[in-house]
Amino acid sequence: MSWRIHRVTGTATELHLRELPPERGVWVFEVDQPALVLGSTQPLIDLDGIEVVRRRSGGGAVYLEPGGTLWVDVVVPRGDELWDDDVGRATYWLGEAWAAAVDGGAAVHRGPMVRTEWSDLVCFAGLGPGEVTVDGRKVVGISQRRSRAAARFQCVTYETWDADAVGTLVGSSTTIEASGVGVGRLSAVEGALIAQFC
Repeated sequence: MSWRIHRVTGTATELHLRELPPERGVWVFEVDQPALVLGSTQPLIDLDGIEVVRRRSGGGAVYLEPGGTLWVDVVVPRGDELWDDDVGRATYWLGEAWAAAVDGGAAVHRGPMVRTEWSDLVCFAGLGPGEVTVDGRKVVGISQRRSRAAARFQCVTYETWDADAVGTLVGSSTTIEASGVGVGRLSAVEGALIAQFC
């Protein structure tokens, strides 16, 4: 089965609320303004000059900025050969695609959720199944939403990762653990990722 590649620009709110068809698809989303995206269980906060939105998938906060973040949603319909009823194992194949795109000794986490003191607050402070690390530091975060028709995997990586800046946005009074790292040139990573779906 072939993949349809889509590129959409808009606000984080518009892009998170966008209903995606239950068919194989890769959606490259680019925000047109900075945004803080909170996990489904995090309380809403108010920030001057930064859009705040809550996504429907779990996990900690993710900061999005034009040009500095690569946000890709991947949709797999139920019944597809890539579908897996096990929500942890379901992300492994996608993690492998990201690891190949990132290169540089990237590894896919195949164990249970690894929590830290800050992981409920900030996405990159924890590590979930299928997520990608380089030298033990997270480079790609993956969350997922499931419906009767499809799974929507929401993925993000950064050109550079600033743990303390994200911690400041979510109101942390402590220094967020430097458990993440950026991938450098996002255009190269995006190209290498998309090539695997063509």
